[in-house]
Amino acid sequence: MLRYPALHASHAGIWIANADGARPIGRGEAIRIAADTPVIMLNAPLVGQRLGYPDLSGLDLLELYAFLRPAQFAVPTPKGIARVTGLDVPSEDAEVAPFLLRAAEAMLALTDTDWPEREGAWTAAQSLFRLRWPWAPVVAERLKKPAVNERWLFSSLPEWEEHPPRPAPRTVTIEPGDAEARLVDLTGHGAEERPGQRAYAGAATAAFAPRAMRDTPNLVLAEAGTGIGKTLGYLAPASLWAEKAGGAVWISTYTKTLQRQLGQETARLYPDAAIRKAKVVTRKGRENYLCLLNLEDALQGGFAGRAAILAHLVARWAAYSADGDMVGGDLPGWLPTLFRRNGSTALTDRRGECVYAGCPHYRKCFIERAARASSDADIVIANHALVMVNAARGRELATRPTRYVFDEGHHIFDAADSMFATALTGAETIELRRWILGPESSGRGRRRGLAARLSDLASYDEQGARAISDAVTAAGALASDGWLQRLGEGAPFGPIETLLAAVRGLTYARAEQPGDAGYGLETELAEPDATLIEAAAPAAAALDGLVRPLVTLGRRLEAVLAEAPDWMDAPARARVEGAIASIGWRAETVASWLSLLARVGGPVDGDFVDWLAVDRIEGREFDIGLHRHWLDPTRPFAEIVLKPAHGALVTSATLTGGGDWEVAEARTGAPHLLRPAARFEAKSPFDYTRQAEVLIVTDVKRGDIGALANAYAQLIVASRGGTLGLFTAIRRLRGVHGRIADRLAREGLPLHAQHVDPIDTGTLVDIFRDDPGASLLGTDALRDGVDVPGESLRLVVMEGVPWAKPSVLHAARRLAGGGSAYDDRLVRARLAQAFGRLIRRADDSGVFVMLSAAMPSRLLSAFPPGVPIARVTLEEAVARVASRLSSRATVGHERREPA
Repeated sequence: MLRYPALHASHAGIWIANADGARPIGRGEAIRIAADTPVIMLNAPLVGQRLGYPDLSGLDLLELYAFLRPAQFAVPTPKGIARVTGLDVPSEDAEVAPFLLRAAEAMLALTDTDWPEREGAWTAAQSLFRLRWPWAPVVAERLKKPAVNERWLFSSLPEWEEHPPRPAPRTVTIEPGDAEARLVDLTGHGAEERPGQRAYAGAATAAFAPRAMRDTPNLVLAEAGTGIGKTLGYLAPASLWAEKAGGAVWISTYTKTLQRQLGQETARLYPDAAIRKAKVVTRKGRENYLCLLNLEDALQGGFAGRAAILAHLVARWAAYSADGDMVGGDLPGWLPTLFRRNGSTALTDRRGECVYAGCPHYRKCFIERAARASSDADIVIANHALVMVNAARGRELATRPTRYVFDEGHHIFDAADSMFATALTGAETIELRRWILGPESSGRGRRRGLAARLSDLASYDEQGARAISDAVTAAGALASDGWLQRLGEGAPFGPIETLLAAVRGLTYARAEQPGDAGYGLETELAEPDATLIEAAAPAAAALDGLVRPLVTLGRRLEAVLAEAPDWMDAPARARVEGAIASIGWRAETVASWLSLLARVGGPVDGDFVDWLAVDRIEGREFDIGLHRHWLDPTRPFAEIVLKPAHGALVTSATLTGGGDWEVAEARTGAPHLLRPAARFEAKSPFDYTRQAEVLIVTDVKRGDIGALANAYAQLIVASRGGTLGLFTAIRRLRGVHGRIADRLAREGLPLHAQHVDPIDTGTLVDIFRDDPGASLLGTDALRDGVDVPGESLRLVVMEGVPWAKPSVLHAARRLAGGGSAYDDRLVRARLAQAFGRLIRRADDSGVFVMLSAAMPSRLLSAFPPGVPIARVTLEEAVARVASRLSSRATVGHERREPA
């Protein structure tokens, strides 16, 4: 029996349990016990937040689970832990503390068995013991030393193999009837007939037809309402084309949630797991994957304290991970948050420091393995950002896809807006400085500068060595450590910091308003003052002095590849090719900065929107600079991504975005192609008249946080949980949560909140999905991309009309897009996306509540035709919610596991 007590804290109270039983305690006593004695807890950061003791640490069951069952997910709640340990679910808060004791014993009992993840556990436990991991003494005494030394992580990981380039896809034609037949195979011959899905699959085949003209892809825009089954609808023709043509179809999404769902749906295509692993590959950006070299550095002393413990738990996971994806893969999303994200980002390749073939782990690298696997796959599941990055930076040209499916296609505009933007800011320039110069302080880490990474080239090629030297000299003009403090003191150093100081001064002069809340400031780059104009010329000269040696260095590296010296083996070639791509990307970035600086005091370019900004959080400045976005970012998207492709299907449930087909085309790049896009529309099969209703509450005063909180509380109690609350401002979300969490806890209704709970968004959604009595408050990230079918989501409440945030960029696009009509289209699209969270399958029913008396009638067309809409008082809304959802809530609670 464990000798440690267990502590549980919720909004309903605090309890402590040991071998003698459980009792409620006060906050002060709980903090004293936790400070004096190691206690068993579930999610220490969350418990610490509820105790008001953020430095709380102890024996966290989630850390123990991550050690014993790496690469296995558990919902981080008592119910989730009960599921993975085979225990009964505690029926009330008072029973959770003793349950945690039983759960710990159940987990530790694994050590008495030959469980699948035993290998490596003893060795990891010894390292964690030396780091004083709280669980280490308990685990170490239960693990027997293996008779044979355990394989070290870096020797146990498999190596990827080089394959010859894949031949270009053959020219084939997929008939609509063939796609419909494949769809029948995927859904099952006894499945319910879905005419909309069959028609969708047939229409999607046009995107896979042979291309008739250069730079003119076959573009199909398909809006398919929720419930049509569009995933299988496009997988049918996509898989047929991949088989017959011998090419890869890239399916691109916007959210990690849909990526994960797609991976699960492909099991219908390839039921055999081994075949599916070869045929279907999920790709993400480099910053999502574990970097083995960074991990090795962390394990060998690069990390200290809690970050070092995290590194060893990540090493346990890496040995059993399917793909090394740390963000949305099989690493539990809650694991980094247990360590306050201390060190997790340093374990990925976020800083462009990869040395490619110069890395001792190159042949085992998760990133390289995914890239090579995707070149031989039939289906590659990617995201919009990665697709655009690969196309823009010219990486993987030999395996560039010719066929795309853009699911969540209504987000293409936003993804392109981020991808093709330019930001000349202090944070961006200091990052470039570090990439060129390497570490300039005594900080620990393995990061090296450009000269160190390319030292062998410098010794071989005189011109290349001179270019490296010139780039290092020029990088000294960029912002350096301490730049924000120097700007605040009025003492900038160098031409770039002088420019940023001028930007800061002009932004405060023009953008700050009396009573400003301390959030970010911005002002359009128009009529710049003399100080900014005078600072722009030296800054441009400094950047010009940097871009020239970078371009020269890239050319010299290309010449070295062409000459192929004796030392140029395959790994060296791969390293030089990686360096060429990395240098080219940064040279393009500096060139875009120069173009932006030419705007200061120069003519306006109608294709772009330029502005100055001081980024702040609660009054604290964290970045300053100039920004440039395309007025229409689908122009570069069409040029760089669509035109080289042979076919693309762009699909979504809300593709027309609160407008018509012209809006859908404008936001996907179709007008910039010679050939018009094909259109297809399939209405949702759901009976919205019966399954849902929309209530607009007319008596909650705008801006009154107390009244808003009261409305949320009454509605959540009326629905008995199952509520998704959506906010347009984090401040109001936190204000409402602080007022209602304890009140709902007394009703036995758990409440979770984004930007409040120290839990990542994906895990919050998993917790919400797992408990029909729980409710979740969040912002934009939860409005689009949350798939919670069934009784766990039966009420959606929005705190106000989701108008676009006023900004320089929005004002410019509003002017170009029709004024108030542009605003209305954006709001209708957001309302449609929010309503789409409510009804996910045929047996769902629910209520959508808008807490805004000022909801204009012209925006009500955002909701599906036939759905009942009524303007009511809060009292009437509460009564209608209770009447409609009470029976459903009862069913939901009956389905919960018995205690």
